[in-house]
Amino acid sequence: MSTSLTSGVLVTMIGEALLQDRLINLLTKLRVSGYTIIPAQGAGSHGRRMGDMAGYNTNIEIKTIVTPEISAQLFEDLKPLQSNHALIAFRQTVDGLFD
Repeated sequence: MSTSLTSGVLVTMIGEALLQDRLINLLTKLRVSGYTIIPAQGAGSHGRRMGDMAGYNTNIEIKTIVTPEISAQLFEDLKPLQSNHALIAFRQTVDGLFD
């Protein structure tokens, strides 16, 4: 049985929960077809983010699979947010069953 896989770029963004609406608006502007949002906890250069108080000191992780072109534009659009917010983003080429 042969299954044809689709290639794409998985973009993962981890940042302050207060960025959620701005990040969703950015994805919508870029016509991203879908995304997943997950609560996130951890520690890094911006300190510990344990999500112990609703709406404060909380992070989210947003994942989406896009084209290389959309990935490049998304990273350009994310750069200004890093100056005032805890935000990291990374991308990986993936093959899978998605459209």
